[in-house]
Amino acid sequence: MFNRSNLIYHYDGSFEGLLCCVFESYDKKEIPNEIFPIYESQLTLFPVKEIITDSEKANRVLVSIPKKMGASALEFVQLSFLTCLPKKELYIVLFLRMGYSHGPAVMDMLSDDVVNILYKAVKHLNNESHLLKGFIRFSIINNALFAEIEPKNFVLPLLTKHFCERYPEEHFLIYDKAHSMALMYKPYKSSIIPIDSIELSELDDDEKQFQDLWKLYYDTVEIKARHNEKCRRSHMPKRYWKYLTEFKAYSIK
Repeated sequence: MFNRSNLIYHYDGSFEGLLCCVFESYDKKEIPNEIFPIYESQLTLFPVKEIITDSEKANRVLVSIPKKMGASALEFVQLSFLTCLPKKELYIVLFLRMGYSHGPAVMDMLSDDVVNILYKAVKHLNNESHLLKGFIRFSIINNALFAEIEPKNFVLPLLTKHFCERYPEEHFLIYDKAHSMALMYKPYKSSIIPIDSIELSELDDDEKQFQDLWKLYYDTVEIKARHNEKCRRSHMPKRYWKYLTEFKAYSIK
């Protein structure tokens, strides 16, 4: 029998660390009140428990998820961890607790608040990554492709396969300013690394000319009489405009 406690779990912010939170919850038969990455720690009157990341414990939980709930449940949990959902860690622990009790059927329990909230968060993650596959604009800087994004969710793991297959012979970097991470790629090798900030060289004349040509093309192909600002915002949300080459000449408010 699990008891809902007033404990606050602190972990290192990694997926492996979160699995150790799951292990601790089951080992001590307790459900924490909150789970925070160590870098998001808040002042609290509740007792705090530091969860140490242990690869062996994490692997035991990792192996148990597809065994008890199916491979789709593991993928669902991994995607849930990438979302911007507040309190996602606690929802994941609660979801896994249900999964260990109900097995694969947990994936169909959309009437349950925990499952439904995670399902909507994962849908938002997938939608955002899909949009960015079309919205990312690269510039050539120092003979490499560079792009900057500022997504709500941590989408770089979902973008990796698409862009590595699209530009297999190129060198490129996609910088996620919101999460201070970057996807770096050189032919047939990619990695996602932390980057707090980045300083770039000025665009050369050729790149500036290509950008001007793209803006001219974008303005020219539009049918002015059918301009529909509301429709454009619905297909291309305004928060993405900041990093779109064709909109940089505009004043985005």
